[in-house]
Amino acid sequence: MKTRTLALAGTSIALTALLAACGSTTANSPEASTPAGTAAAAVQTVAEGSDADISFAQLMIPHHQQAVEMADLALARQTSPEVRKLAEQIKGAQDPEIQMMSGWLEAWGAPMEMGDDHGSHDMGGMTMSGMMTDEDMQALDEATGAEFDQMWLQMMIAHHEGAISMADEVKAGSTNADVIALADAVIAGQTEEIDTMTQLLAS
Repeated sequence: MKTRTLALAGTSIALTALLAACGSTTANSPEASTPAGTAAAAVQTVAEGSDADISFAQLMIPHHQQAVEMADLALARQTSPEVRKLAEQIKGAQDPEIQMMSGWLEAWGAPMEMGDDHGSHDMGGMTMSGMMTDEDMQALDEATGAEFDQMWLQMMIAHHEGAISMADEVKAGSTNADVIALADAVIAGQTEEIDTMTQLLAS
């Protein structure tokens, strides 16, 4: 667990460094000294978004939102300390990433959503995978105790595997350094979480 904690901390530091680096290009501007100015600087560095970049953000935002929803379900009930800690970490990592990608789409002049059928929609070579169905989410919501923990871990592993696949796809189709850096952070952080969840299921 100590190894995983250090790895997650490293991912968090990497994401923080990405946000800081995005703002550094306008450090001498009057806006850069304010939180709003920093956020504006962050999106200015990704003003040009390719189809792959736009598709990645449009699909990863709802993907992350479902992971946060699953984390909230775990935090709203009695779960094992390990599941609760994972839920807190997942929500803490993915909420800021949602905000970052939303800022990119706004800067690119792209819509926040590409359509209702996220599971089969394809744009710029990017597809969404690992999403739970409404029935899956209802079953998780109705589960309790050890059954909930096991179901949550299994579903979150599948969800993370989908996110990693999407991150790999955008790395193959993007030339945007900031998008690639976020994809790397997703791959590193969620791979570590999969390892931990796999160990918990086996124990």
